[in-house]
Amino acid sequence: MKSTRESYGEFLLNKGYEDKNIVVFDADLANATCTKLFKNEFPNRHFDMGISEQDMVGTACGMALSLKKVFASSFAMFLAGRAYEQIRNTAAYSNIDINFCATHSGLAVGEDGATHQCIEDIALMNVIPNMKIFCPADDISTKKILDICLKEKGPKYIRLGRNKAIDIYSDLDNFKLGGSHTFGNGADGTIFAIGNTVSIALQAKQKLEQEGINVRVVDLYSIKPIDRDNIIKCAKQTDKLVSIEDHSVIGGIGSIISNVLTEEYPKKLVKLGVQDKFGKSGDIENLYKMYGITCEKIIEVFK
Repeated sequence: MKSTRESYGEFLLNKGYEDKNIVVFDADLANATCTKLFKNEFPNRHFDMGISEQDMVGTACGMALSLKKVFASSFAMFLAGRAYEQIRNTAAYSNIDINFCATHSGLAVGEDGATHQCIEDIALMNVIPNMKIFCPADDISTKKILDICLKEKGPKYIRLGRNKAIDIYSDLDNFKLGGSHTFGNGADGTIFAIGNTVSIALQAKQKLEQEGINVRVVDLYSIKPIDRDNIIKCAKQTDKLVSIEDHSVIGGIGSIISNVLTEEYPKKLVKLGVQDKFGKSGDIENLYKMYGITCEKIIEVFK
């Protein structure tokens, strides 16, 4: 087990050997974002901009325009929040090819508390034209999705986590822009999840099956564009629908799924996540219980 931020650091290090055009920007958080691995090996291609996220995004965009393959990193709260104007007006408006890798997303930041727990970033990024959004669930999906980002043009936002992630995928699994991955084909319900909550959804699936309730789990790793076809397919083929995310239910994947259903196949969706509240400082497991982001809450939906 390793966190997706650690997987990100390993990816940069390995790709750094292969491609000398890769450059990395950080805002005084190279240790926490794990870009220090790249920094230690390729100091001339790592740029620490200090506690100046807006400056970092602007400078990184300039570097990207010089045809470098740019990754810019910070905590989700600081990258999506403090540098929002620069991401919108410089990167997205000009459709610059750049990768924004935001670590420490959601309540899973834990003891750092509400000021650092970014539960709005998907909503913020989703409304920006040209932006693509990904949220990997484990080590393999992180590295494969980052590979996709090197090939896809335009601005991309990759949502990464601080805490350890359970291994879900194998090297045989494939990922694509606008795709999703479905576990199982149960007709009793569908659980939509992203990032840390995919493993929670899979635990719920296993426990429900022991009680004769067969559900499928859909990892919506590509949030924008979203896999509309699979959402509609699941709505038609399964009885109940539930989404679970370490993000506000306002503007998160629950809202995005609801928009698809409203337009294509109206059906009730139960949205589990942060219910229009700020986070709190505490242990991750206790926080998830407090905010209802648990296996038990999913099971309740099907009882």
